[in-house]
Amino acid sequence: MVAKTTDYYKVLGVSRSASADEIKTAYRKLARKFHPDLNPGDKAAEERFKELQEAYDVLSDQENRKLYDQYGENWRAVKQGAAAPPPPGWEGYRSTAGPQTGGFDFRDFDFGGGGGAGGGFDVFEEFFGRAGRGRRPRSNRGQDVEAQLEISVEEAHRGGRHTLQMQVAEICPTCHGTGIVDDNKTCPTCGGSGQVLKPKAIEVNIPAGARDGSTVRLAGQGGPGTDGAQSGDLYLHIRLRPHPAFKVNGDDLEVELPVAPWEAALGARAEVPTIDGQVEMTIPSGAQSGQRLRLRGQGLNKRGGGRGDEYVRLKIVVPKQMSAEERQAFEELSRVSQFKPRAARK
Repeated sequence: MVAKTTDYYKVLGVSRSASADEIKTAYRKLARKFHPDLNPGDKAAEERFKELQEAYDVLSDQENRKLYDQYGENWRAVKQGAAAPPPPGWEGYRSTAGPQTGGFDFRDFDFGGGGGAGGGFDVFEEFFGRAGRGRRPRSNRGQDVEAQLEISVEEAHRGGRHTLQMQVAEICPTCHGTGIVDDNKTCPTCGGSGQVLKPKAIEVNIPAGARDGSTVRLAGQGGPGTDGAQSGDLYLHIRLRPHPAFKVNGDDLEVELPVAPWEAALGARAEVPTIDGQVEMTIPSGAQSGQRLRLRGQGLNKRGGGRGDEYVRLKIVVPKQMSAEERQAFEELSRVSQFKPRAARK
C-alpha cells in the first residue's frame, strides 16, 4: 500500500508547470485568507496556513522544487544524502543485473550513454545518487540593520544605557506581510512590500570599555522575518564625540597641562584632570614644553579588565599682562640668568 502524500501544487492550487511568479501570487492570496491573525482560534485555518508555508518554502526554491518533482515526498531525505526509495509504483520491480528489487531490467533502456560500464548516464545516479548537491534551504530571516551611535568619552569609559529612536521595518498590519489584499490587489498600506516603517524605541546597554569603531550587536532587533522566521540583528557602530579636554588614543588618554615658567624651572605640584576627577602630580624641575608625563592606570577602562594610561603634555605659558612687580622680577631674572636658550643652534 502506498502512503498518501501531500501534493504541494494542489495545496497552492497551481499546476505543476506554474511559474515562480504564479506560485508566489497563489501563496500570498491564500496566506492572506488563512493567516492566524485573521482567524483567531481557528485551528483548521492555522493548520492550513502552516501547510501553505511548507508548500511555498519547497516550490519557491528552484533546487527544492526540482528535487520534489523528481522524488516526491522523499526529496528532503535525498537532499540530506540518504538513498531515496523508488518512486511510487516502482516497488515491485527489480533489475536482472543487480540487487533483487522486483522483476524489471534496466538494461532495456537506452539513455544515450552507450550502455554498459562507462556510459554517460547512470540511472541509479539519476534516481538515488545526486543527494546533497543542492543549495541551502531558503531562509526568510529578517535583514540585519546597521546604525551609528555617538557616545561621550565618559560613556565609553563607564558604560551605560541608551534609548535609541529608530525607524524600523515591521510586518504590514493590513496584509500581514503577504503584500496583497482581497481580490489579489496590491496592499495600499505597504505598496506590496509586506513591510512598513514604524518608529521604535530600543534600549541598549553600552558596555564599559567601548571604543570608537567598535560594534554592539542586538540580536533580533533588525528587520522582521517573513512567514514566522526570526528577525535580523541590529549592529550599532560606536563613534566617540570629541572631548573638550581629552584626546583618545586606544585605551590611553592625553591631556594638555598649562605650566608657568617658574613651575617648569623649579618644579611644582599641580592638579591634573582625569576621566574620574582631579589628581595631583609632580612636575619635575627643568620640565620642557611638549614633554609628556605619564599617569599610570588613569586611562580608559578596558573590556577585558584593567585600564590604559593618561599622558599629560606640558605647555609652558607666559602671562600676557604683568604687574610692575612681575615685570621687575622677569627683568632681574634676565639680568642674572646665564641660560642661553638658542645656544644649541650654533
